[in-house]
Amino acid sequence: MSKIIFKDDPNLANLIDLRGISQSYDEKQSYIIKDLDLLVEDKPMQGQFVILLGMSGCGKSTILRYIAGLQKPTEGTVLIKGKEVNDENRVGMVFQQYSSFPWLSVLDNVALPLKFKGVGSAERKEKAMEMIKLVGLDGQENKYALSPSLSGGQLQRVAIARSLISNPEIILMDEPFGALDIRTRLQMQDLLLNVWEKFHSTIVFVTHDIDEAVYLGDDIYIMNYAPSNIVEHIVVDLPFQRNRLIKKDRKFTEIVQHVEDSMMRITEKK
Repeated sequence: MSKIIFKDDPNLANLIDLRGISQSYDEKQSYIIKDLDLLVEDKPMQGQFVILLGMSGCGKSTILRYIAGLQKPTEGTVLIKGKEVNDENRVGMVFQQYSSFPWLSVLDNVALPLKFKGVGSAERKEKAMEMIKLVGLDGQENKYALSPSLSGGQLQRVAIARSLISNPEIILMDEPFGALDIRTRLQMQDLLLNVWEKFHSTIVFVTHDIDEAVYLGDDIYIMNYAPSNIVEHIVVDLPFQRNRLIKKDRKFTEIVQHVEDSMMRITEKK
C-alpha cells in the first residue's frame, strides 16, 4: 500500500499529522483503515484546501472525526500542531446533516463554542455577530436555527460560522453541501473561498463531487477500498485565487478528467 507523506517545504511546521493510523471495529480481525499516514503542513497567511476523495465506506469521514477529536483510531497517533488532540486544540466540524441546536437562536448557536470556553456574554455576542455577518446571515441572528425558519443553505452557514469562531485555523467539512440544490451549492462553494481568503484557514473537505473537489482543492488525496489507505496525491495546478470562470479553463477540465480516471481505476480493482 502507498503511504503519502507530502512534505513540500522543510521550513513549514506540521499542522495536521496522522501517523500509522489503523481502524478496526472487531478487535483487529479486520480493518477499515490500515497504516495510513497523512501530513498537512501549516501555511501561515495562505491556508489551503485539502480534499479527501474515495468510495463510500473507505474511511474519509472517520479521518475527519480523528482530527476533530470525536474518535480515536485503533492504532496510530493524531497530532494537531505537534500535540495530540485535546480540549484545547479541538477542531470544529461541519456535517452534511444540519448540526445546529434548533432550540437556540442563530446567534446562540454560533456563540456556543465561546460559551464552553468561558468567554463573557458581551464578548461572545460581539464575536458571534462578526461571524454571522461574514457568512451572510446578518438579520437572521434572532431566528431559531431550524427549518423552515432557515433554508438548508442558511443552516450550513450557521455551522460554518460556529466552526470559524471555534478555531478558524482549521475547518473540517464532511460533504457539507451534499443535500443542497445546485444553485445553493455553488453559492456555498464561493462563500468558502471568501472565508479562506479572510482567515487563511486550512480546510479539510470530504466530497464525492469531483468538479467541486477540483474547484476548491489545492491538494486532493484519493483513498482506496477498505482496508483503505491514500493511494494518490494530486496537486491541483490552478491559480491560487479562483472564481467560477475557471471551470471553463482547459486545465480545469484536464484535472477533472485525471481525477475521474483515478477514481475509475480504484473501482475496477475492486
